[in-house]
Amino acid sequence: MKIACSGKILGVLVISLALTPAGAAPQATKTTTQSQQVNYPVSGADLYRFHCAPCHGSDGKGNGPVAPALKVKVPDLTTLEKNNRGQFPLDRVRRTILGDQVMASHGSRDMPVWGPIFALYEKDLREATNIRIENVLKYLQSIQQK
Repeated sequence: MKIACSGKILGVLVISLALTPAGAAPQATKTTTQSQQVNYPVSGADLYRFHCAPCHGSDGKGNGPVAPALKVKVPDLTTLEKNNRGQFPLDRVRRTILGDQVMASHGSRDMPVWGPIFALYEKDLREATNIRIENVLKYLQSIQQK
């Protein structure tokens, strides 16, 4: 198995998965079965800050705190539309999030792709996963350079 990240990046990813966008531990709520369920964000902006900003930066320009440790330059997500003849590449970005399109900067499929991670938030709720992905896509569209 070939992994294109250092232990430092892996550590940041593990920590980022354990924290909410606000940087605090997730709040647990009781379900009818008395098991613990964690509430995770649905907002595209919150999901972006939680999952994408460590590499892509809070402004989407590829300047996140993890970016210097990566072997491949992190792309500026604010220029996706500009670099695609004025049309936001919706399907390509969706496939990247889902892990269907491997990006050199994301390493192999063993690297985090967020679609499967979103699916872990709420077991058996494919609709919630799809909503999260669509919300991230809408957020990315909203930060495009005009």
